Amino acid sequence: MSGDSSERGRGRGRGRGRGDGLPLPFNPRARGRGGPQFQGPPAGHRDEQAGAGGRGRGGRGSFGRGRGGPGDVQVFDHGVAQPDMRVRRIENETEETFKLARSKSRQQKSALSASLPQRPGFGSQGRAVMLWANYFELLSDGDLLLYRYHIEILPDQAGRTPTGKKAKRIVQLLLEEDLAQYGQNIVTDFRSTLISRTELDVNEEGYTIRYRVEGEEDPAPNARTYRIRLQDTATLTVSELVEFLTSTQAGALFGSKEELIQALNIIVGHHPKAVSHIASVGANKHFDRAAPASEKMSLGAGLQAVRGFFVSVRAATARILVNVQVKHMAFYDDGPLERVMTGYLREHGQNKAKLGNFLKRLSINVTHISRKNKSGHQIPRIKVIMGLAMRDDGRELQHPPIVPEFGAGAKEVQFFLGEQAGGSTGGDQGPAKTGGKKGKRPPKAGPEPPQEGRYISVYDFFQKTYNITVKDPRLPVVNVGSRQNPSYLPAQVCEVLPGQPSSAKLTPAQTQQMIRFAVRKPARNAESIVASGTQILGIEPTNPTLGAFGTTVTQRLITVPGRVLRSPDVKYGGSKIANTRFGSWNMQSVQFSTKTDLPNWTYLWVSSQGSPDPWRNEQELRVSLDAFTSMLKEVGVAASGCRLGLHIFVNAGSVETEIDAAIHRFTSHPKNPPPGLLLVILPPSDTTIYNRVKYACDVKEGLLNVCVVGPRFAKANDQYFANVALKFNLKLGGRNQFLDNSKLGMLPEGKTMVVGIDITHPSPGSSSNAPSVASIVASVDQWLAQWPADLQIQPARQEMILALDTLLKSRLRLWAKRNGTYPENILIYRDGVSEGQYNLVLEKELPALRKACEEVYPAVKTKQGMPHMTIVVVGKRHNTRFYPVKREDADRSSNPLNGTVVDRGVTEARNWDFFLQAHSAIQGTARPAHYYIVYDEIFRSRRVQSPYLNAADALEDLTHNLCYLFGRATKAVSICPAAYYADLVCERARCYLSGLFDPTPVASPAGSLVGGAGPGQLADAGQVRIHENVRDAMFYI
Repeated sequence: MSGDSSERGRGRGRGRGRGDGLPLPFNPRARGRGGPQFQGPPAGHRDEQAGAGGRGRGGRGSFGRGRGGPGDVQVFDHGVAQPDMRVRRIENETEETFKLARSKSRQQKSALSASLPQRPGFGSQGRAVMLWANYFELLSDGDLLLYRYHIEILPDQAGRTPTGKKAKRIVQLLLEEDLAQYGQNIVTDFRSTLISRTELDVNEEGYTIRYRVEGEEDPAPNARTYRIRLQDTATLTVSELVEFLTSTQAGALFGSKEELIQALNIIVGHHPKAVSHIASVGANKHFDRAAPASEKMSLGAGLQAVRGFFVSVRAATARILVNVQVKHMAFYDDGPLERVMTGYLREHGQNKAKLGNFLKRLSINVTHISRKNKSGHQIPRIKVIMGLAMRDDGRELQHPPIVPEFGAGAKEVQFFLGEQAGGSTGGDQGPAKTGGKKGKRPPKAGPEPPQEGRYISVYDFFQKTYNITVKDPRLPVVNVGSRQNPSYLPAQVCEVLPGQPSSAKLTPAQTQQMIRFAVRKPARNAESIVASGTQILGIEPTNPTLGAFGTTVTQRLITVPGRVLRSPDVKYGGSKIANTRFGSWNMQSVQFSTKTDLPNWTYLWVSSQGSPDPWRNEQELRVSLDAFTSMLKEVGVAASGCRLGLHIFVNAGSVETEIDAAIHRFTSHPKNPPPGLLLVILPPSDTTIYNRVKYACDVKEGLLNVCVVGPRFAKANDQYFANVALKFNLKLGGRNQFLDNSKLGMLPEGKTMVVGIDITHPSPGSSSNAPSVASIVASVDQWLAQWPADLQIQPARQEMILALDTLLKSRLRLWAKRNGTYPENILIYRDGVSEGQYNLVLEKELPALRKACEEVYPAVKTKQGMPHMTIVVVGKRHNTRFYPVKREDADRSSNPLNGTVVDRGVTEARNWDFFLQAHSAIQGTARPAHYYIVYDEIFRSRRVQSPYLNAADALEDLTHNLCYLFGRATKAVSICPAAYYADLVCERARCYLSGLFDPTPVASPAGSLVGGAGPGQLADAGQVRIHENVRDAMFYI
């Protein structure tokens, strides 16, 4: 979590929750569900912004109120904000150069090539503002040469190639033992690359490393040995990068840009990775292991939230910048393992299967045997937990252990203790293994072990051998060996090492704690970056590594120019205008722009064990239903009275069968036709029921449905009812709001189809069989209100969409069905692409898009070059943030005003991209969306209309205005609806495949820890194939 409200983290919240969380139509300041969002798994860590929604979109509501008022506005004070006029001059000169180059090449206008388009100019619209950005400038010696080497760690004697912590330690030993003479002139990523300021005298034969843990002064006699080879791969000149970024020539090229940025990232990131008191997560995130109390908070159940920092070197016009952003992440509590385990079991109801998953791969220090080095300091004895004891552990051993049940305790688990031979333990496995490395005798402590081979419990072994009485023998023992050759330890002799991040899914209570800790005013985040961030990262004071490389990072955040675009008027039925303020509005005294009919609808009321019903009987429910029906009519849905539905009761073991049977009854009743829409009333906080409802309705039976939470629906709150009505109207094919044609560029001509594309991947904790899922949505007319969707599965974690041609053809045919012809233009907003993959979109996906068009368009149209395409990549997981310089340029939450766009200062003049914060974050730090144009045939071929000065103005304003057309909200959202809707489709697919994406460990696994999906379940394309009855509706909203 990074201190704000964006980043996708594929939360596990429900569709109903997300809808409920949006600002309600009659109260734009109402509390919603947005908030800091997950970066990765639905709980490991968060970005500290609220107001962006569960996946950080902004505009979905906020986790807390945090509205503040004008008197609460705080702005970051970093001295006088002075823009860099040299950067501005070079940007302007580059713009003029490109303009001249374009005018000379207009005769070649039709010669299209698949290359990233140059910026057509900088945006000019909106009121000018000045902003701080979370970047520092990096300065280096003009003659700085960097020598790059590839590190290859060869497999060990067992054929295993070290990775992770082991690989990092081996590289550390290489620097200490074989390259020490180079001192601070060498940096590394501790994985695969080494950068030196001087040319190394590389040993062509390679280097032999005898492994030793930290604290050991000499390797053990039987220590493992590793071979490392270094290979010279490049010599890089930093000044060439600066010259390229400063050049105003239109045709300037520099092939080593990415390589130099990577090298500078290694230089800047080496210090926090090398020092022992910093925990580094991934390539760029760093956390203080001994963080003060103000920088961490207990989350309970064995976890704590810690505040740290992300750092990355980036190229910009005329300079090299260092991006620093606040991050928040969940870490394991350090200290006694038994405290972590008891805390987890207390929260999760003694579920040992979940505990086993929670502890897996956790590093511990074993305390029952003590070793010291020559200096008298303790040598850590680090082990990694493989899991809890299981029945079939060591089944191939001559004397396998006796484990009566999964997660058994110290008195129950027995292992075979072999006869003494020369003072060593000769058993097959067991705690005796913890005495040291394989084959090394453990130091003797306490009474001698028995001299004859026999089975002994872990409890008795530790009492007899080490004089340690296990205080809580019911607590599961942990396996620090392997499944084939286990080694068991009681938690009492294990200490959890500090600085270990957790990818476990947070509980609702932990999520709220994380939010309370992470959500702060933007100015406080900026202050943390300048104060704490620069210290942890070794920027202030300058660490010796930066000094040795002749590199410094300025101590002042940069300022960039921005512009605040004007908000469009949002209109409803009868062209009534809703008053917008801070990007929000309400629907008082207005109706939807197009009304829908609902003559036949009913309900499914689901009750479950442990969740009290809000109504005592169906007569009381009828009162709520009648009130909701009145609200539907008030906002423009012509709904008849809700007919009698079903009330079912489910428990954990009957959810699937009961839900499927109930919904099938609605579609197969011998007398009553299927309802036009099904209202599903659910108990709170039960994603299992929600997921099954969506699968049964959308995929199996083809029944439009809207889910609501029973206790909230029972309150008969107009705000809540109106918010649910937004979904009703959209699913029935209606339009909620619209904008004047003048605000939507060429779209009102009815010749442009707007497309959203996204892809979601398995997260940590997903089944190994979980696939990736690609989605597509597209407008069907000029009104941009209805966005039907399609989706498909593909092999896991492949970023590029494999059968994109099939997906696009489905959207083109639907457009032609509605309009009688195919669109002349296709404007694509592509979500889910990282910065390093822009060219892959052109190489892999653009040909598939072209293929789809060639197969469905008449040949005469394709010969005319139709359709014209523009592809805009939508970025959310970036780390750029802006802070207002002046109070009058800040909104209620102290963020930049909604509509703020930035295309200078932190961008490159050659590339066509911009940052747009269309929404108002209710609390925390707003994350702008990043739009990067990777292909353009539409905007460059159209004549720019006044008041725009160039195509950049047209696209920025169009994208901003589209953010006011997200049909499920009464506020502007943080990314344009096409990308937002595509993301919702992906999230719906995760509901259909919840057994794979979010498997629930069974209570007593036999064999291995498996999720609810089962070890053999594979993804089936039919599980995400939407039923033909609802395929052309917004089933996912």
